[in-house]
Amino acid sequence: MAGEGFLTALLTTGVFFGIGFGLMWSFGFTLSEAIITGVAVCFSSTIIGVKLLPTTVLHHRHVGEIVIALLLIQDLLAIFALVLITGYGESVSDTLSNLGAAMLALPIIAGTAFLSVRYLLLPLIARFDAFHEFIFLIAIGWCLGLASAAEAVGLSFEIGAFIAGVSLATSPISQYIAEHLKPLRDFFLVMFFFSVGAELNASLLLHVFFPTILLAMALIAAKPVAFALALKWQGENSSTSWEVGYRLGQASEFSLLLSYVASAAMLLGPEAAHVIQGATVITLIVSSYIVIFRYPSPIAISEKLRRD
Repeated sequence: MAGEGFLTALLTTGVFFGIGFGLMWSFGFTLSEAIITGVAVCFSSTIIGVKLLPTTVLHHRHVGEIVIALLLIQDLLAIFALVLITGYGESVSDTLSNLGAAMLALPIIAGTAFLSVRYLLLPLIARFDAFHEFIFLIAIGWCLGLASAAEAVGLSFEIGAFIAGVSLATSPISQYIAEHLKPLRDFFLVMFFFSVGAELNASLLLHVFFPTILLAMALIAAKPVAFALALKWQGENSSTSWEVGYRLGQASEFSLLLSYVASAAMLLGPEAAHVIQGATVITLIVSSYIVIFRYPSPIAISEKLRRD
């Protein structure tokens, strides 16, 4: 799916960036805030996209292939954006130095991860596979360890965690690990979204109410259409194109992460950050309801649409 996925991602990214940038610029936000908002709204939610895909029905069907391919490509673009923002410095020389170090560290971390999985983790798992607790702990230790290693070399915890997960996902044991870590993953998903809500400043959010609502409405309206048109242009049938569009019709958890990292780098003011965060939360909620009322999902309201 790489060719179709990359072309669709690039076509739609331009549209979404234009919406985010244009809206923020028209409301008088700074150039850096408008650019970061445009980048932040380019991505769709991996959490929502995958959670609302019926595991046994769509993961290995064409709709599932397109959704997961696009989400992975967007995740890679988001990681690249995080690297750029993380490398920002007080001067041009500092920024170039930080970016150079990050670009050097990224392939080293990725290469080390994939070699370690192949020659260290998989042999260990094969030797001690009778002990389920061992596999559980080694998977968690691997992800936390690589996240810490990435942070130590000037990247970020998120980049290290992403690389750790992808490196494990290519292994034969990945399905077993994913299934047994599911309760822990679901628990931390709840904690993640709870922390997002807890950090929102209600009074500040009311101050930027109009740009937040307008950005959320624009994304909810534009994302399904952009994905559907891009896919139909490449030969996908109409029903598949629109289903993928609606399943990816929201902003992403990476939108939230980008706003946090950019705020820490002093590239984003608190008002602009709350526009991104508020619009993201609104799109996550509205998009989820659209999907569970229209398409098969594990939590669909209708018995006819409920699949798992």
